[in-house]
Amino acid sequence: MEEEDQQKLTDLVKELILRLLSCKSPNSASQSPSSPHFQASLRYAVRILSSRLAPSVAPDAAAVAESIKRHLAIHGKSSQALTFADLYSKFDSKTGPGSINNKWAVLYLLKIISEDRSLAGNDPNYPSLLPNIECFEAESGDKSRVSREREGGRVGWDKGVLLVSKDPENLRQLAFKEYADLVKEENEVSEELLVRDVLYACQGIDGKYVKYGSIVDGYILSDLVKVPRATRTMVRKLCELGWLFRKVKGYISDSMDRFPGEDVGTVGQAFCAALQDELSEYYKLLAVLESQSMNPIPLVSESASSGNYLTLRRLSVWLAEPLVKMRLMAVLVDKCRVLRGGAMAGAIHLQAQHGDLLVSEFMKRLLTRVCSPLFEMVRSWVLEGELEDIFSEFFIVGQQVKAESLWREGYRLHSGMLPAFISNSLAQRILRTGKSINFLRVCCDDRGWAESAMEAASAAGTTTRRGSLGYGETGALESLINEAAKRIDRHLLDVMYNRYKFKEHCLAIKRYLLLGQGDFVQYLMDIIWPELSEPANTISSFKLAGLLESAIRSSNAQYDDPEILDRLRVKMMPHSAGDRGWDVFSLEYDPRVPLDTIFTESVMVKYLRIFNFLWKLRRVEHALIGAWKAMKPNSITSQAFLKLQRAAKMPLLLTLRKCQVLWNEMNHFLTNLQDYIMFEVLEVSWLNFSHEMEVAKDLDDLLMAHEKYLNSILEKSLLGERSRALHKSLFILFDLILRFRSHADRLYEGINELQTRSGKSSLASRDNKKSGQQRNEGPSKTSSWASDGRKALTQRAGEFLRNMQNDLDSLAKEYTTLLEGFLSQLPVQQHVDLKFLMFRLDFTEFYSRLGVNKC
Repeated sequence: MEEEDQQKLTDLVKELILRLLSCKSPNSASQSPSSPHFQASLRYAVRILSSRLAPSVAPDAAAVAESIKRHLAIHGKSSQALTFADLYSKFDSKTGPGSINNKWAVLYLLKIISEDRSLAGNDPNYPSLLPNIECFEAESGDKSRVSREREGGRVGWDKGVLLVSKDPENLRQLAFKEYADLVKEENEVSEELLVRDVLYACQGIDGKYVKYGSIVDGYILSDLVKVPRATRTMVRKLCELGWLFRKVKGYISDSMDRFPGEDVGTVGQAFCAALQDELSEYYKLLAVLESQSMNPIPLVSESASSGNYLTLRRLSVWLAEPLVKMRLMAVLVDKCRVLRGGAMAGAIHLQAQHGDLLVSEFMKRLLTRVCSPLFEMVRSWVLEGELEDIFSEFFIVGQQVKAESLWREGYRLHSGMLPAFISNSLAQRILRTGKSINFLRVCCDDRGWAESAMEAASAAGTTTRRGSLGYGETGALESLINEAAKRIDRHLLDVMYNRYKFKEHCLAIKRYLLLGQGDFVQYLMDIIWPELSEPANTISSFKLAGLLESAIRSSNAQYDDPEILDRLRVKMMPHSAGDRGWDVFSLEYDPRVPLDTIFTESVMVKYLRIFNFLWKLRRVEHALIGAWKAMKPNSITSQAFLKLQRAAKMPLLLTLRKCQVLWNEMNHFLTNLQDYIMFEVLEVSWLNFSHEMEVAKDLDDLLMAHEKYLNSILEKSLLGERSRALHKSLFILFDLILRFRSHADRLYEGINELQTRSGKSSLASRDNKKSGQQRNEGPSKTSSWASDGRKALTQRAGEFLRNMQNDLDSLAKEYTTLLEGFLSQLPVQQHVDLKFLMFRLDFTEFYSRLGVNKC
């Protein structure tokens, strides 16, 4: 079977030769198979067909056809070029069974044979199989379409076709030869060698003529080498790529030498790996160019004596795109040399904002690799609460703190490591989400967050596997963060409200530290008053704790949760010599973990300030109530003094009236102030706080609401920084009211003493009078003594009452002055509620008119 195929192939070759020879010379005897010309042509054909050399060009039939047309047009054969174009279009359009599949190979074979025939010159014995163009015309059936003129030097138009005759003296080719000789004289070094050296330089290697110069910091062609200026300029431009390559390669080498040091980090390693991958592609291109520089391609060259295909100009075209990429990499290397982590990713992102599609795609591909460790840190933080940041590259920084400080101080944003493609609001949500997980894990001892994190990942369409997030997927990142934050924050609030009863503890603080439990406060004040009136250094904290326990059991506080009551304790503040129990006594509430995240030490200090203020207010109120209790029975028993002489009776009534009037003024001020504090301040602030607790979405909202609630109480209660002077004036008024209580007690104690002595004196006078009547005697010495006693008692009572009147007048005058000073400061306060306090205290404008009249 193989012999039959071989014979069939030989017969086909012979038939092809006969047709070509007949087309070349129809009347020639060389068409005979036994002729020498036929035998030479057969050997030539067999040699070509048996050749195993493969062409070094891409198999492109259109490119070969274009090269043939260009060759014909250059050599003055425009009509033949047009004819060939028509034939090629018919040849290329034939498809289906029986058509030639490898059309490129046929065209390439014919072109090589044509060039080979031109090498033979005028040798008639040189075998040639290329048919003339007339043969193609005959086969196409349209010989009359173009009339060829063979007369030398004839140029003209024939049927719309420009006829250009071939240069008979080869002047054009001679001109090209002279130009080539001139170029050789000007070039001491051939272009092939320069191309080779440029390719070496692009790899950071010194060539024979192009070497790196440390002074100029670049690859240069020595001045001693004789080349045209244009060539030198082109070499310098091409060698810029080598200088850039050297910079990028040096950065990668330096970074890898420091690996795994902290100066590089995972983001830096990813950046170096991405650069190395780009350099690998660059190496592949250089390998292709180097192989092409050693293989001339006659397909592109239009003359048989063409030089190397890869010239400097063609090399500049090949290296145009790599030069752009290498410049970008060099710029990034300069920008990122002292950066790492998120700062490095942000710097690269800023360089990626470019309108050129090539630059944009290149930077996006680079950033995808660079940001991969960063996004992995984000995923691990928001879904697991793990801060996998060995080299301090993440924009979230953690530190070792106590459990109560974990939320506020445990984690923070490092703005220097925050990349530009992550907004500050998104970074805050990322921080809060991971912080919530750690708070639940460490402070709340809760594991329910893991299920919430899995639900968030599923809802966002992002699995927990590595590499699920990447650069450019901002929507996926925000979706994951939003879903995780929403679910974990909701779970955290549920734990705080239900498991740790945050609302109940806030209410307990309001009832006990802010004195909202009225029966408890009243009973505690009653039983602890005598004890706190003693010097502070003589008071036992254990006894006070027992009194506190008694107050709890004797009021509705006994029905509260035992866990809440267990946190309420007595606290004795540091005291100095001369302090009383009132000055050092206070109540405290132990919040414990995790409530101490909200009720921190500074927050409890603010609660202590509010408690001291309210306790002082209740103490003053209790003092006025005690004064009233002393006044009421004495006003009844003092009816006995109506029988006294006018000199003693009138001063007593005047003194009692002054005391009651002053008490009424003080009670009016204190009652309105207390109503304002308890209702306008505490209750309104609590109502607002309760509403904000209901709408809080995360722990930060809860902290902010509680801080707002506490600051509102401080500002409205005159305890803020802007109300120091007013607060000081108020406490001076409180001290004055307590002084009034002592004066009132002294007044009624004196009245009781006078009443007791007056009663004894009256009883002795009656006894003496009765005994004298029984003996029918006149006035005795005893009655005279009683009369002298009543006179002395009246004088002593008058003196005591005058002193008390003077003291009360002094107190009233001082009280009026202090109250007017206090009221005068209220209108200038910035808080609007303090103006409402002014209206409460002076709703009749009594003090206002009094101040105007004084003016």
